[in-house]
Order: sequence, then C-alpha cells, then structure tokens
Amino acid sequence: MNEPEIIRKMLGTTPAENSRTIAVIGLSEDPAKPSHYVSAYMQQHGYKLYPINPSIPEVLDEKSYASLSDLPIKPDIVDVFRLPKFIPAIVEEMIQLSLPNLWVQQGIINHEAADRAEAAGINVVMDRCIMVEHRHLAPR
Repeated sequence: MNEPEIIRKMLGTTPAENSRTIAVIGLSEDPAKPSHYVSAYMQQHGYKLYPINPSIPEVLDEKSYASLSDLPIKPDIVDVFRLPKFIPAIVEEMIQLSLPNLWVQQGIINHEAADRAEAAGINVVMDRCIMVEHRHLAPR
C-alpha cells in the first residue's frame, strides 16, 4: 500500500503511463468540497471522470452513476471520498468487477478493506490526496 511505484503507475507523468479514467465515489456538486475541486483538477489535467453519486444526475459536466456496476466502462482508478465504513463494500464491488486500482483520499483509512483489496490483487493507495500526488509527479 502507498508504494511510490504504485502511485507513479496510477498517475504517471506521460499519457502512455497515465491511467486516464477515474470513477469518483462520493463526488459532490458543492465546489467547496474536496471531492469537487480535487476531481475538477484531475479533469483539467486530462482525466475522464465517472462520478458515482446516486443522489445527483450530473456533476462537472459528467453523468453521475449510482454504483461502479452501472458504469459503461471499467475505470482505471476508483477514487473514494466516502467514510471508512463504506470502503469494504466498495472493495467487494471492485473485486466482482475486476477493477485494478483503489485510491482512498486523505483522511480516510480502513486497513482491513485495504488488506482485502490487496489480497485480491488490487493496487491500493490510502490516506493520500490524488491531486497532491499528481502535482508531485507532474513536470514543472
């Protein structure tokens, strides 16, 4: 978990390296919330977003979906902005869908779910901000 090579693999600095699709679980319509401005940053840097939020029809000009299972594609990264208690169910859905990369945002920690994900072959980054890590990797 949180190995530098895993982070680089997920967020490499060249298009050939980059994972280009991100399912964002818990993406909010509120521009003041981290899920919104972090996702907007990633979108501005060439990532295609797939919001997962059953309570809104659209956010950041992208259709919102109720769950990972409802997506029309298999995203490269699942980025989570939900409470730790929701992570185990997200991991189980990722396992069922054979999704490769779980990113759990800064301040959200569930070690048991991370262990389950890694045991199933899912790469895990936890308690890190995807925007901050992308900025560290991006050319200056």
